Amino acid sequence: RVSSVTQEVGAIMIEAISTLTTANLTRSPAWQASFSIDGKYLAVCFGNPDTHVKIWQCCKKQRKSSSHDANDKCVEEEEWKLLATIRDDDAAGHTRSIRSVSFAPTSISYDVVPILATASFDGKVLIWEYCHDDDDDEDDIMQEKHHHDNSSTNSNNEQSTSSYFEPIAQLEGHDNEIKDLAWNTTGSLLASCGRDKTIWIWECFLPGTIGGVDNNNMNEDDGEAFECLAVLQGHDGDVKSIAFGPSHNQWGEGEEILVSASYDNTIKVWAEEAGDWYCAMTLGEDSVPQSMPSSSSGGGGGVVHTSTVWSVGFAPGGVRFFSGSDDGAMAIWKLYTATERKKLFPTDQVVSSTDGLWKCVGRLPDAHSSYAVFSIDCAPTRAGHGRIASAGGDNSINIYREESSVGDGTSEAPKFSLEDVAVDAHDGDVNCIKWHPRDGRCLVSCGDDGAVKLWRYIR
Repeated sequence: RVSSVTQEVGAIMIEAISTLTTANLTRSPAWQASFSIDGKYLAVCFGNPDTHVKIWQCCKKQRKSSSHDANDKCVEEEEWKLLATIRDDDAAGHTRSIRSVSFAPTSISYDVVPILATASFDGKVLIWEYCHDDDDDEDDIMQEKHHHDNSSTNSNNEQSTSSYFEPIAQLEGHDNEIKDLAWNTTGSLLASCGRDKTIWIWECFLPGTIGGVDNNNMNEDDGEAFECLAVLQGHDGDVKSIAFGPSHNQWGEGEEILVSASYDNTIKVWAEEAGDWYCAMTLGEDSVPQSMPSSSSGGGGGVVHTSTVWSVGFAPGGVRFFSGSDDGAMAIWKLYTATERKKLFPTDQVVSSTDGLWKCVGRLPDAHSSYAVFSIDCAPTRAGHGRIASAGGDNSINIYREESSVGDGTSEAPKFSLEDVAVDAHDGDVNCIKWHPRDGRCLVSCGDDGAVKLWRYIR
């Protein structure tokens, strides 16, 4: 069972359509990007020397059709307008480089304002709420007409002073640098991970979530809206990336599990039982079938990753997740139910006899030409095409698709084609790639060059 990757570049295309911040190698690197769940907002965090967060809002604008027919209607287009900037010198803000940013999955409701979480090397997580001083409601803002040229670089980089994000909560506990943040699907849990080798899980009572506060406007006295549920320890190195996924009733009592990737070359699976979180699996040694190429040269078997695992991300449905490593490989992991485990892998050790199992079923050893794979993101279900985007140390962005024809691979041994590559997408490492949550044609990337770019995927 060998998973392979082929390259069929040409018919599919990924093209840059807008540059929200231009490349400048003397400026701060852009570390991470996050869309709000409704796709209306985009946040990006930047590191030293000028650490800050920029938040853009997607606005609708009307453009006259290029046709000479006077009866033609105007064409509606989207434009990303800089809404607010959070700087490290803001009151109650971060004091060191901001490494991670993530919108809470609550802003899809008209009555709920966007809420943003940021994490920093100062060991703190801050929760920010969007504020607008004007009387205009959000619909009026979204319909505001802008008169800018239609160049590939967004010239509207001046924000309105009436829009800003206000800190409403500060979460402390990590000893030092925080590397990543992750919300669960309902916004009731927030996880953070960092250099201290720990993962903190916070229960959140935000507007728009089950058990959340009743009013739409939180304030600085709402610290009780966040409660630490668990501090997870077990990794032997920095924890670089975390992601929530569905448990499918295969681990513990909770509806979700958490996977974490580390500098120790392993991935851990965490589950909840009777209110306590525990390590259900460690994915590392002896995870590759003998018939599948491993990270070691030569034969199969052995470890999946031989170096830092930088990124993990679930596929829609949560029966697979993907991992990207400093060793240049991407791995595909599949969920097996407890029944399947007992039949197919009877000797594999598990915490409980009712536990399922994660197995590596595919591996792309040179996903980015032996360069590190820093970021992986799976297209949302509504995109309808099931693609995977990855970003790496080769300055490029890759788009993969799974072969679905008979004989081209199965769920036990998936095969992937490399559909297109954005070569030199950035002037340096591409740190993050994200699909738009609602538009399967749109992606955002950011990199060491400080640039933030929007991309169009055409198939």
